[in-house]
Amino acid sequence: MRIAGDRRRWIVLAAVWLLLLTTPFWLLHVGGYMALGTRVAVLALAAMSLNFLLGFTGVLSFGHGAYFGLGAYGTGLALKFLTHSTPLALVLGTLLGGVAGALLGALIVRRRGVYFAMVTIAFGQVFYFTAFRWSSLTGGDDGLNGFARQPLHFPGWTADIASDATLFYYFVLLVFAIGTGAMGLLLRSPFGRTLLAIRENERRARFLGIPIEQHIWLAFSISTLFTALAGGLYALLNNFADPTLLNYNQSGEIVIMIVLGGMRSFWGPLVGAAVFVVLQDYLSSLTQNWMSFLGAIFVLAVLFFPRGVLGMRLAGTSGAAKPAAPAPGPASPSSS
Repeated sequence: MRIAGDRRRWIVLAAVWLLLLTTPFWLLHVGGYMALGTRVAVLALAAMSLNFLLGFTGVLSFGHGAYFGLGAYGTGLALKFLTHSTPLALVLGTLLGGVAGALLGALIVRRRGVYFAMVTIAFGQVFYFTAFRWSSLTGGDDGLNGFARQPLHFPGWTADIASDATLFYYFVLLVFAIGTGAMGLLLRSPFGRTLLAIRENERRARFLGIPIEQHIWLAFSISTLFTALAGGLYALLNNFADPTLLNYNQSGEIVIMIVLGGMRSFWGPLVGAAVFVVLQDYLSSLTQNWMSFLGAIFVLAVLFFPRGVLGMRLAGTSGAAKPAAPAPGPASPSSS
């Protein structure tokens, strides 16, 4: 049984990466464009980062848009004022969001449930209004511009990610692979197993002597770090950053992606991000009321697929043996 499960996980993993690696070859033939595929990868990284906290630790944050935006602003400001190196600017933007998340996480780590979620919204709005008002640095409501991603220079070769959309997609995919690989290794480690124990029964985990607050703080900090990384990539994609990236609406969209794909699945947020971004792009081209239709689709998905697209499939495959048991978390982060 275990061998069959491992085989299925490897098949899913191979299928995911095959689709991602071949995206430039088939996306244009189905009516898409490279910026759309890149946006899916960027927002999938943000959704998977939040899911590290929500799906595998059981803690809901509605303020992760703040760290997404901080990563975007940090990367943009670094390119505009500090460096012409795209990777260095991305690292600086990621550190800005990650350090902010670690500091604020230490202040709110003892809150639980709706109180934790509301505090994250409050701090997120502080960052939003700071960016909105500090127009001399951030550009205010007009956003931050005047920067652009730069080519990558290697010995004997230059990767012109500034003008080649396909090369930039593969750059984003490389960063996506590093981020998801790191999160996957963490979830397979004893630290990740401890997070699952906290998610399933925090009181029992506390009785076992697990330092709950310390683990939640670490999970929150790691989650914000990778969310900021996604935000930096988003700024590079658009060569632009604006205050809406820090708003709670951005946080809500990331949560929707997770719910659509499946919180208890490692790759669920990737599927949710693809569904959300493609629907958003298609519906917005048809009507100005696209948000209403997208909201209706989300409501229907929650009513009929409460575990998400991949979560429902997991429940279906395990439900025959134990129909009365709740769907467990994935045995490893590579579960589909």
